[in-house]
Amino acid sequence: MTILLLFGSNVFMTFAWYGHLKYGHSWPLWKVILISWAIALIEYCLAVPANRLGFGTFTGFQLKILQEAITLTVFLGFAVTYLKERMAWNYAVSFALLIAAVVVAFAFKPIAAS
Repeated sequence: MTILLLFGSNVFMTFAWYGHLKYGHSWPLWKVILISWAIALIEYCLAVPANRLGFGTFTGFQLKILQEAITLTVFLGFAVTYLKERMAWNYAVSFALLIAAVVVAFAFKPIAAS
């Protein structure tokens, strides 16, 4: 459930932050900010429960690393389909390194604080 909520929250946040780049150039900045805030409210309504439900199953560090990987995955689809941008080799390598970070974060047990 946590991963689905984080995925959903990222879809809304990506549109809140970047959706106006394609069509909103003629809008005044205040309008873009208000619309983005309205979209971001939905994002928060998904992200906060995702983190609350996930904490305990995941550590805070794992939740954040998972969040960043999901953010990048959502943005990748958004940039290619909505913004019509090309995926370059350096972006693909960067993406792979972030996925490697997720693997490292989840593959090993954290050392308990003493």
